[in-house]
Amino acid sequence: MKPYPFTAVVGMPDLRLALVLSSISPAVGGVLVRGEKGTAKSTMVRALAGLLPGVDVVDACRFSCDPVEPDPGCPDGPHAEGSPAHRRPARLVELPVGAAEDRVIGSLNLERALADGVTDFQPGLLAAAHRGLLYVDEVNLLHDHLVDTLLDAAAMGRATVEREGVSVSHAARFVLIGTMNPEEGELRPQLLDRFGLTVEVASSRDPELRVEVVRRRLAYEADPDGFAGQYAAADAELAADIEAAQRLLPSVKLPDDALRQIAEVCASFEVDGMRADIVTARTAVAHAAWAGRTEVTTDDVRVAARLALPHRRRRNPFDAPGISEEQLEQALQDAEPEGPGPDDDGPGSGAPPEGGEAPPPSQGGEEPSGGGSGGDQKPVGAGEAFRARRFEVKGTGEGAAGRRSRAITDNGRTIGVQPAGTKDGHPHLLATVRAAAPHQRSRGRSGAGLVVRPQDLRFARREGREGNLVLFCVDASGSMGARQRMREVKTAVLSLLLDAYQRRDKVGLVTFRASGAELALPPTISVDAAASRLDGLATGGRTPLAEGLLEAARVLRIEAVRDPVRRPLLVVVTDGRATSGADAVQRARQAAGLLAGNVTSVVMDCESGKMRLGLAAELAEHLGAEHVPVAEVAADTLAGAVRTRISGKAA
Repeated sequence: MKPYPFTAVVGMPDLRLALVLSSISPAVGGVLVRGEKGTAKSTMVRALAGLLPGVDVVDACRFSCDPVEPDPGCPDGPHAEGSPAHRRPARLVELPVGAAEDRVIGSLNLERALADGVTDFQPGLLAAAHRGLLYVDEVNLLHDHLVDTLLDAAAMGRATVEREGVSVSHAARFVLIGTMNPEEGELRPQLLDRFGLTVEVASSRDPELRVEVVRRRLAYEADPDGFAGQYAAADAELAADIEAAQRLLPSVKLPDDALRQIAEVCASFEVDGMRADIVTARTAVAHAAWAGRTEVTTDDVRVAARLALPHRRRRNPFDAPGISEEQLEQALQDAEPEGPGPDDDGPGSGAPPEGGEAPPPSQGGEEPSGGGSGGDQKPVGAGEAFRARRFEVKGTGEGAAGRRSRAITDNGRTIGVQPAGTKDGHPHLLATVRAAAPHQRSRGRSGAGLVVRPQDLRFARREGREGNLVLFCVDASGSMGARQRMREVKTAVLSLLLDAYQRRDKVGLVTFRASGAELALPPTISVDAAASRLDGLATGGRTPLAEGLLEAARVLRIEAVRDPVRRPLLVVVTDGRATSGADAVQRARQAAGLLAGNVTSVVMDCESGKMRLGLAAELAEHLGAEHVPVAEVAADTLAGAVRTRISGKAA
């Protein structure tokens, strides 16, 4: 069945342009496509491969070496000059989110290495993607160790496999294209910055456009080949235009005026590092070639900035991507004069134009207006997040790779070995040799190599860190309602959310007030969604502490079925009061008893004032939880307390 035609996709002009520009100039660095589910992100990406020119490769080379400039370190080489070659279509290689590391970078046959003394390397997906496209659907859900592998390959243009002293390296230059739904969590900043361009896509609200999308999709499903034939000419024309732009690309000039505009724009938006300037310049050159020009103009810089800068302005996962059109136009205008005039403060001064207003400030860190949930008091925003303490789940788990609690993982320090079949991972050379050595005489060994059987193979058992489910159970009752107090509480929780993002945790939010509790946010990887719900949290009413704990227990029980390997950490944010209903205190203690011993918990004590009842500390005792005053959530306060205790003992 033929793939969906590229030119048949309705709408999404920015995505179409970003994909075309990356195809014209792979040095741009690929495209990240952000958008809600069902917006045809994957359909358009998969259709792109059919537009790319074919590539010449050396015959029988599994690593797609160029016959003109073969890789001198190719595992299938060296390739002699004039080696037989053939032309094949450009590849689109898909990297599954759950792929093992060996499947991505390749693997070494340890049995042959020991027995025959040869390096038998089986190439992975990075080798298949060389000189083509590497597509990662739901790239934000990719495990950390695969993210690191992609970062290394994308930065160096090579993939390296090292196993117990045996090393293999091969070229891996590809255009990285990823799609993601922001509701399911954000990307790590390192990988986010590695994408050259980013595009936000959303479903159209125009009924006529939606009708056309459905009409074309149904026609394609009824007759894929016939539907593709209708757009074959348009796709062929677009492919020819891309190839023409690729030929023109080396002739495009980037004048100093355009380079100054790029620098002014990047400085104006305060992006980190110099990668933004380089990517914007490359994109502007590619756009000029696409337009058939041999010199970059202001229009090329404008288009390049809109695609290359939005995702680089984020300071934390709670900032919305995007750039201000007014600020962009002002930066372009500031770069136009050769020098400052008599009434001009000069480029980059930050002063607003005469009679105008200053550019709008960055959205990061702004206090939202908040929607609330009908509370007695309006929501109050959080302050600036700080570096929070790391709270860990007790014991050793086997959950998804992360950075919070101890776990048996594929990466980390070696703590032992295990036989094949239990939970295979990285081969352990020394343990394998020890297992095979006693049997060499009985196996009739002759020659230098060892006689190795599958049952001799041993694999490393490694300990690293896992991501957890951090469930926040937040008291939103009237006793928490003082605005300054609630601001401190929200700031502390926001800081813990930022910490959860950095440690690759799932998060959930339960709130309780008035007469009941509610699941404000089901467990998700999207910590910015949790931050948004927290911002809109209103306060007021009595304190149904028991209901809040029971709701937290219900959520954890359901999540244990959905994701059994991810261990939970419960963070109860309260002053410990229980004032809703008869026997409120006794019911709260009973609810705490249900959680005690089953879940690692932390009670964040929000009580303030000179007269303190210590109820949160009592709740922590009933939960078997760690008791932490809200003022001690910050990592630096913990370090200060430790230094104080040490100096006190020394005195």
